[in-house]
Amino acid sequence: MRELPVIIVQLVHIQGPLKGQIQEFTDQTITLGRHPSCQVHFPTEITTLSRKHAELIREGNRYKIVDHSANGTFVNGKRITETYLKDGDVIMLTEGGPKVSYLASITDAVMKEPAGEPPAAPPVQQTPPVEPPAFVPPVMTAAPARPASPEVEAAAPPRAAPAAPVKPADVPVKPASPPRQTVQKVQVPLIVQFGPMLKSYKELPIVIGKKADADFVMNHPAVLDAHAQIFFSQNQYWIKDLTGKGLITIGSRAIGFETPLAAQDIISLAPGGPSLIFLGEGRLAEHEEPQAEESAPAALPTKPEPAKKASKSIFDIFKK
Repeated sequence: MRELPVIIVQLVHIQGPLKGQIQEFTDQTITLGRHPSCQVHFPTEITTLSRKHAELIREGNRYKIVDHSANGTFVNGKRITETYLKDGDVIMLTEGGPKVSYLASITDAVMKEPAGEPPAAPPVQQTPPVEPPAFVPPVMTAAPARPASPEVEAAAPPRAAPAAPVKPADVPVKPASPPRQTVQKVQVPLIVQFGPMLKSYKELPIVIGKKADADFVMNHPAVLDAHAQIFFSQNQYWIKDLTGKGLITIGSRAIGFETPLAAQDIISLAPGGPSLIFLGEGRLAEHEEPQAEESAPAALPTKPEPAKKASKSIFDIFKK
């Protein structure tokens, strides 16, 4: 049997009876349904789900989902028979049914068939090398310096007077720019949520952009191919502006080249573009500005509206 890396699959429940749970698997096959033998087991009273509704099957270094249900399985809103999964894909079991977000990471551990060890080779006898005799350099003594004769002193040109020290006021002082951080690969967690996409990373830095080879692809007309970089330095998460146009702002203030992130920072990627909020502990989520409510006419009495519940981010599940 050939060696295969261990893949950890995370299923984040974002809708349904298991909402808020995160399940991890390393199995070659992961079944979802109402039957007690399913690894992802849903309550039996949800009759819209099949007993064995769908399964995730590993093929090489990726997983595909196969539908076995009567009411359908959907990936990112599209009904499928079978398809390969990507990080951040949202799986829905039946229309309007439970939803889970799929994440996968390849580890350094491997699965392999045990094999006998080859016989040890006989030790090779080596003859110690013969060292050449040490070379002793001759001792060199410096000749004492002779004093110059009066005739030589008289013929020598006069020595220039020492230059007057430059006063600080004569030289304009340029303010020192803050040192730029050294970006290195660091094993720290980061979770990014934007719309239906939810991706988890275990190593930084990552690049956010529109181009397909970006680590987190954000398809928005205001986002450039390589727009921003998230990295970790000096025990802090940082954001770097890759646009070269100073488009990224935090609280309407341009970040310049790079800046550390603090909890509840609202990051605008571009004027009129998408916004993210840094929730701390390596979590970035989509941020939507609250819309101003129109006031009622003064002549008409207004009824008090019931209090609205604050919308929750997908990351609220990690606070429990």
